[in-house]
Amino acid sequence: MEVPKDQMSTLLDNGLFDSAQMLGCFLVSSAGANIEASPSLKAEYLVLQGDALFGEKEFRRALNMYKQALQHCKSIPRQATSNSRNSLSTSSRSSSPNSLSVSTINDNEVKFKITLCHCSLNEHRAALVEMEGIPLKARTLRMNLTLGKLYRVSRNNRASIACYKDCLRHCPYILEAVTALAELGVSSKEILLLFSQTPVKSGRLLSDNLDTQRWLNRYVEAQCCIASNDYKGGLDIFSELLQRFPNNVHILLETAKVEAIIGRNDEAIMNFEKVRFVDPYVLTYMDEYAMLLKSKSDPSKLNKLVHDMLHIDSGRPEIFVALSALWERKDERRALSFAEKSLRTDDRHIAGYIMKGNLCMSLNRPDTAVTAFRGAQELRADLRSYQGLVRAYLALSKSKEALFTAREAMKVMHQSAKALKLVGDVHASNSSGREKARKFYESALRLEPGFLGAALALADLHVVEGRNKEAVSLLERYLRDWADDSLHVKLAQVFAATNMLSDALSHYQAALRINPQNEAAKKGLERLEKQMKGMDPDAPEEEEEIEAEDAEGDQEDTELL
Repeated sequence: MEVPKDQMSTLLDNGLFDSAQMLGCFLVSSAGANIEASPSLKAEYLVLQGDALFGEKEFRRALNMYKQALQHCKSIPRQATSNSRNSLSTSSRSSSPNSLSVSTINDNEVKFKITLCHCSLNEHRAALVEMEGIPLKARTLRMNLTLGKLYRVSRNNRASIACYKDCLRHCPYILEAVTALAELGVSSKEILLLFSQTPVKSGRLLSDNLDTQRWLNRYVEAQCCIASNDYKGGLDIFSELLQRFPNNVHILLETAKVEAIIGRNDEAIMNFEKVRFVDPYVLTYMDEYAMLLKSKSDPSKLNKLVHDMLHIDSGRPEIFVALSALWERKDERRALSFAEKSLRTDDRHIAGYIMKGNLCMSLNRPDTAVTAFRGAQELRADLRSYQGLVRAYLALSKSKEALFTAREAMKVMHQSAKALKLVGDVHASNSSGREKARKFYESALRLEPGFLGAALALADLHVVEGRNKEAVSLLERYLRDWADDSLHVKLAQVFAATNMLSDALSHYQAALRINPQNEAAKKGLERLEKQMKGMDPDAPEEEEEIEAEDAEGDQEDTELL
């Protein structure tokens, strides 16, 4: 043989894909790889070359090699193909695209490699067609998990559930299958029933291993609670698991993600910071952390987070969402381009859709925001996508659609103060619905007395209806228990509107002491200072406008020169 095949396999086993693909060029073009003389050998060489290219992330070229290999397999006599399958089945070699050193190939293995190439290229439909060509009995655990994901992407939920269930029957520790089944609406009882059918390596059933069964069962229950929007139940179980497994990064991340969704921002930030302390190189959900830092107006931490993320892996969708959060204050259009880039990287990235929807609202593009929030909702309906849709529909004066969405959120999220407040927001947008809005806000506060969002909304309603004293009384009552900058800003706005300027000034200053980056407080204080000087705060600043125009003209002249 002119080129030693075993050396090619050695390079692949050691991850030397660049050298392997160069050597593969010699292997594939060697005289020994003559199609007429030995189609099976030619096919094997093509598969090895495909593995090298896959390792180099040249997925399109790898795909071409694997397809050529399958064509050559078809020209192999049936008996030889059968023998090759039998010989491969006795091998312990992995089905990874980067590992195939046996002397014969299995067409089902090659089909799976083709599937992985299509998945890497986001060609999910082609990947699904390829996977369905693999007989049921020939599918490995990894093949079934991949097929479950592909069925889910294509919205064939029944087939997806069947694949995930089959995975758990073979191995109950595939936690991504547990999460997927929970999100697809399978009950915890049904999932736990699968575990009883799973023998462990020692020959005992999982049910015999009580210690393992206990925490695994609780994990399943937590994921099912969260999938059914019982966030409190899920968080309680995660808290229980953290006592058993302190500093468990996965549970901390899941906890922080849920807390971010339901608006418990301070707790979420604390858990994200704990994760970064335990493992500073984690990227999972770090875009959620970035969005929280943006909302808390903490640019120094946000800048540090994005800097760290870029040095870990600059190609992940989380990076682009975090960059979008970083750029939102400076350049909303550039921020939007980063959010869209996250979705081009992974079109199933929920945080990317949420970020895009919020930015479109800021840019006064509610119709595009509706599409973005719907994209998030199709993947996983949660409070943020409902909130975004309601805001977008109201901006489009589509009150019926907004009310339908808010009521749907209330049905899906039983006993949720946030959902009740959402229905109140829709009613408050119409003068005839303000009394209903007040009742919904008050119900939300009875359900969750510490829900500042509902308190602020109710204060706004009081002001709109001329009940300024009630608004001040409500806000001051909450300030006794919660030193929050948003409460101070709202009180300052009420005082400013009733010409109590000194009180307004003290509350704007208090807000800025708590959060020096609060933009509403900065703008309010600037406006208030003009009022206190007897100036019209709404009058345009002519001198500044002329200076700005002169500066733009100078810049254009410089560019022309």
